[in-house]
Amino acid sequence: MIDAFLAGDLTDIEAAVRAAAAAEIMPRYRQLAAHEVVEKNGPHDLVTVADRRAEEHLTASLGRLLPGSVVVGEEAVHADPKVYEALGGDAPVWIVDPVDGTRQFVRGEPGFCTLVALAHRGELLASWTYAPALDEMAVAVRGRGARVDGTPIHAGSPAPDAVLRVAMSHPDYTTDEQKAALLGLRAEGFAARPCGSAGLEYLAVARGELDAVAFSWEYAWDHAAGLLLVAEAGGTQSTLSGEPFRIAGGNALPFTAARDRATADRVLAALREGRSEAQ
Repeated sequence: MIDAFLAGDLTDIEAAVRAAAAAEIMPRYRQLAAHEVVEKNGPHDLVTVADRRAEEHLTASLGRLLPGSVVVGEEAVHADPKVYEALGGDAPVWIVDPVDGTRQFVRGEPGFCTLVALAHRGELLASWTYAPALDEMAVAVRGRGARVDGTPIHAGSPAPDAVLRVAMSHPDYTTDEQKAALLGLRAEGFAARPCGSAGLEYLAVARGELDAVAFSWEYAWDHAAGLLLVAEAGGTQSTLSGEPFRIAGGNALPFTAARDRATADRVLAALREGRSEAQ
């Protein structure tokens, strides 16, 4: 079933993502009322009516396009954590982040996106990263490469010994051990900064505009689409243990996605050095 689906025309998925953004997100862009923004787990973890409505829209449309599939969405998991367990099941899974970069969306900034990925038995098969305020659509299909608005993109490689541009989790929102590891990226040879929308940071790596990301959390909706996008653009990824990132969880954190293997190795070495210095 899933092979036949992937062999077909996937433009319906792109259309569904665009439709959800057009119906539920963009009409509320820079138009949110105070009561339409709620804190979930603190002031840095926001949800809006646009997040909820867009996820409901996508859950309905994606389910129709692939009968027998299930949806693991950020807001559905917040309401019922057991929904996340579908990532380890046998059914095809749509992984949805309706508004990635909610803080930017709430502030009226364009740096947010809608993320959709299709996975089966832990393997990422296709992904869509749509920045509606910028009207950019990035699509990756396993084995077929990555494109932005139909044009192929390639991560390439930084110059040897270049100062690496890295977007990372803010150390204030990590465990002590993860914070120590991330502080390793403050060393010479790195130009590290806090990340914005994870989906758009992955897109920057896939385009070669950013050398790597280093993240300390593993929610699949933030990472699935971007990890496949980077991989299909020629990049790579690894957890701190040297193992590939698993979308169902249980990863050694932090982890990195980078333009090439040499860059990933430099980032991992810095993370390990930061952790060891704190021990």
